Amino acid sequence: MKKYFSGVFIAFLVGFTANAQGLLNKSETVFTHQDTLRGSITKERAWWDLKYYHLDVKVKPSDKFISGTNTVRYTVLTENNRMQIDLQQPMNITKVTQNGKELKFERDGNAFFITLNEKQKVGDTKEIVIFYEGKPKEAVRAPWDGGFSWKKDKNGKDFIATSCQGLGASVWWPCKDHMYDEVENMLISVNVPGDLTEVSNGRLKSVKKEKDGTKTFNWYVSNPINNYGVNINIGDYVNFTEVFKGEKGNLDCSYYVLKDNLDLAKEHFKDAPKMLKAFENWFGPYPFYEDSYKLVEVPYLGMEHQSSVTYGNQYKQGYLGKDLSGTGWGLKFDFIIIHESGHEWFANNITYKDIADMWIHESFTNYSESLFIEYYYGKEAAAEYVIGCRNNIENDKPIIGHYDVNNEGSGDMYPKGANMLHTIRQIVNDDAKWKSILRGLNKTFYHQTVTSKQIEDYINEQSGVNFNRVYAQYLTTTKVPVFEYMFKNGTLGYHWTNCVSKFDMPIKVKINGIETWLKPTTDWQSVKTENEDRKLEVDKNFYVTTSNIVE
Repeated sequence: MKKYFSGVFIAFLVGFTANAQGLLNKSETVFTHQDTLRGSITKERAWWDLKYYHLDVKVKPSDKFISGTNTVRYTVLTENNRMQIDLQQPMNITKVTQNGKELKFERDGNAFFITLNEKQKVGDTKEIVIFYEGKPKEAVRAPWDGGFSWKKDKNGKDFIATSCQGLGASVWWPCKDHMYDEVENMLISVNVPGDLTEVSNGRLKSVKKEKDGTKTFNWYVSNPINNYGVNINIGDYVNFTEVFKGEKGNLDCSYYVLKDNLDLAKEHFKDAPKMLKAFENWFGPYPFYEDSYKLVEVPYLGMEHQSSVTYGNQYKQGYLGKDLSGTGWGLKFDFIIIHESGHEWFANNITYKDIADMWIHESFTNYSESLFIEYYYGKEAAAEYVIGCRNNIENDKPIIGHYDVNNEGSGDMYPKGANMLHTIRQIVNDDAKWKSILRGLNKTFYHQTVTSKQIEDYINEQSGVNFNRVYAQYLTTTKVPVFEYMFKNGTLGYHWTNCVSKFDMPIKVKINGIETWLKPTTDWQSVKTENEDRKLEVDKNFYVTTSNIVE
């Protein structure tokens, strides 16, 4: 089976199983002390609010070695003098200072605990400077097993990139590596060999030629950004630009590709403005006008790095030339450009607080592929695409993972999550309202970190429908609900089975060719029928199965 990574099926290092009822069984997975340090809001994290980073890194490709500093600015929420900063082995923190004075620190696996000498008074804004170095984990199969990708282009030039969702940004730089607290703005300074170009997030503010022949690229991010969205890309790049006239005015679009691919990219990247037009229609304005939109070629498949979306789909339509839906519609666009850019709304604008709720990123973004198709090819084509993606669903484990231990749920969060949303849309049964909900999500939770419950509640409130049992069914179990029915004595009997308690999802059916809505529950109900043909069809847009009981 294919596993998706943020936009493609993800490979899981830690999973969990479902019990006989298909529900979460949290006792069957054992998590470690390190999982808790990584995945929970520890007391050493909770007392300070992250405000600003200046990440200053020197990259030495010949040694696969990096070194540098991260200046961390924070506001004190409650008094404490012990701070957690994360940096994964084999990287190492060599020194920490505050106001020029060295601080003591100790290491616990991938977490460092720093003792602050100064009084941390509530409301004060303070800084520490972290010095670090090492040979970061090399990506084995980026982005599924991330880290640094140290590659060469076909001309022998260094071609380098980072990717770290799930694994964590602390695989290559020291930070507060939990999603709940996004830095408000950030300066990224990267020193590289003088014959190469470096691209990160935000806007390029300056390039400094150093005395040793290297160059330092300074990028400023003016919007909140999550840790895994921060990236470094180094290569023999050339750049071309255009301006997209969007809902908030002119959006600067900038494309960085290997110089041998310039002509190819100028034609192929026409999907980018098409994407922006479609997604601004469905989701509202691109969330980072201030930081621009960039598409950057990398030596792996791609990733949704904020305002610096990475691309490695070999200039092919579909997913490396394949249609994941099996319908033909998936070859009408470049999967990586559309999907990874869709994450600018769902992942970078609206970000999960805990990776257990990763469906918020992946279900909506997988669903965005069908919305792109709908914008350009119509509603029926879009439905065919999302329904076709059901072939990739495994129902191996629940979509929502375990909280506070950095645990993702099933890769079904991509195609199954998209089909859950497609099913919910049928029940809302109002295209204008549905679009209003999608746009409203991005406006209401603009630049925020959220929980699954917040998203669920918002859809409930705006639609006027309580979907709580629908969420429970599709997000926390591995079961596909079965619409079970039978014809007997001039009546149609029906109910839901293979489902959560009191499951009550409405469904559209055709009874002897006549379309109607039914409101089945887990209890048997009946309705009179007039025709002897006794034929029933469930609308294919609902992700359910059917069972006809024949006497």
